[in-house]
Amino acid sequence: MLVSAALLLVFGLDRATGAAPVQHLYYVPIILAAVRLRMRGGVMAAFASILLYHLANPHLLTFRYGEQDIVQIAVLLAVGTVTAKLTHDSDRHRHLSLTDDLTGLHNLRSFEAHLATMVRASRRERAPIALLVVDVDRLKSLNDRYGHLTGAEAVRAVGRIIGQRLPPGAVACRYGGDEFAIAIPQCTSLRGHRVADELCQAVHDSAPVLAGRPFAAGTLSISVGGTSAFVDDSAPTRAISTRDIDVGEALFQAADDALYRAKGSGRNRAWVNDGDADDPTTQTMGLPGSWRST
Repeated sequence: MLVSAALLLVFGLDRATGAAPVQHLYYVPIILAAVRLRMRGGVMAAFASILLYHLANPHLLTFRYGEQDIVQIAVLLAVGTVTAKLTHDSDRHRHLSLTDDLTGLHNLRSFEAHLATMVRASRRERAPIALLVVDVDRLKSLNDRYGHLTGAEAVRAVGRIIGQRLPPGAVACRYGGDEFAIAIPQCTSLRGHRVADELCQAVHDSAPVLAGRPFAAGTLSISVGGTSAFVDDSAPTRAISTRDIDVGEALFQAADDALYRAKGSGRNRAWVNDGDADDPTTQTMGLPGSWRST
């Protein structure tokens, strides 16, 4: 509607004046359409501008173009297509800057930004936030036996399964060679454990094709550690202290400790703090004066 209104406004001015400076104003709605609606919008707005340019200047309806008219029509089309292309490239570069190139999940920088937002929401809404850390079991054995390409494909396969099974609002990233982190807003330890168990089962049940070689179900497995906590400025003294470390680090440390328990108890399983009152990792976490991204 905004593009249409702008086109009609410029058309009215063009018809009243026929001046070249006014005709250059067609570029504004074309650029707006290209930025908001990408290539299709930019091209459609360009053709609409060309049509209105003809209607505002009736001598053009006989297709008797002067040099200035040909240049104007060409520029209108160029503005639409070039702006749309630049916008597409900018979006693509931004996506690549926030994405892990192997798995398609968030990279660490993007994950930290989302986690910071979740922590602020947890404090504001007094809702729990869960953090899960995932490690691919026995990846070195797979690398040694079948090669590093197979190992990389295994990490990609696990990342794809994680991405497909994320709860609404959750974000995941690969922060190491075969290590992943998942942040889930408004998530209790019970729900976090359910999500972790489902991930373990999904990876174990998969029968992946790695580096062109089919593998049986059960070839891949993961261990998952997790924790769930509230974030509150007025945390009780028995909560995790965050005066010297930030909330994200505290959540990750608690989840990482749980991961070691999962791996130590046999791998291919999840260990998520169960909310025991004696376990500080499931209690309210005090938030320092301001959240900072690690």
